Amino acid sequence: MTEIFDNIRKLYRFATPCPELATYIEFFSESSAEETYRYTGDSPFAIRMFPSWTPTCYINLGQPYQLSVGSAHYQIQQRTDVLILRNNIVERHNLPTDHILTIKFFPGGLEAILGINQAQFSDQVVTLDTVLPTALLNRVKQLPDFRERVELLQAFFLSQYKKKNAITHYINVVQKAIDLYEAGTPEFTSSQLANELFTTNKTLYRYFTNVVGTTPKQYFSSVRARLALSAYVTDKKLFSPYEYGYYDMSHFYKDVIRFTGKKLIESVS
Repeated sequence: MTEIFDNIRKLYRFATPCPELATYIEFFSESSAEETYRYTGDSPFAIRMFPSWTPTCYINLGQPYQLSVGSAHYQIQQRTDVLILRNNIVERHNLPTDHILTIKFFPGGLEAILGINQAQFSDQVVTLDTVLPTALLNRVKQLPDFRERVELLQAFFLSQYKKKNAITHYINVVQKAIDLYEAGTPEFTSSQLANELFTTNKTLYRYFTNVVGTTPKQYFSSVRARLALSAYVTDKKLFSPYEYGYYDMSHFYKDVIRFTGKKLIESVS
């Protein structure tokens, strides 16, 4: 299964964070054994995701599984929990019996809540206990259901966020730039975004490399590809590459291959 080409969300149950955390955490999710069996049966399967620069935590509540980040491959053991930045193509190889709790942060969310800069995690798979307390992770695994696990994690994140209290100016600028771009202006260049935010292109570049771990150009190229591909999959007949700042369909096709590693003809009928 490939993100956007396939509806990978159908395999999970989801919870949105409370309003205080909604700017920094996109969602909590957990594997649904019933839905997984409905769509995959008893067969092993893989989920492929392309770059988003969103720090993502995987808490393993079930069996070992394999994780590929770019060209590197990892065997994740039953008791191992991990964090990845998702700055590269990620593929998770699953069994129908897998049980994984996911926490997906927005860019800069780790730093706003925990004071941890995400740029250091590029192209890595790090054990989650380097970021979250081992006692917290153990307690999450002892709880009987998804709702209670989310409540515990959310309470911890809120307590850490309130300790930090003040969000630094550069995180705010990055988040405003992302919101502006995703609101429907994918033709904006970095310089135009900087002007809209009353800052300089050099400053915006520095803020992005500090907060997200990549340049504005590289990050927004990924966002544009996601937005355009989602629109294409939804309705090919109404899709126009020009609305997303592409020169033509060939330019769009090349971007799809660059970010997903797949050709449209292989994935969309």
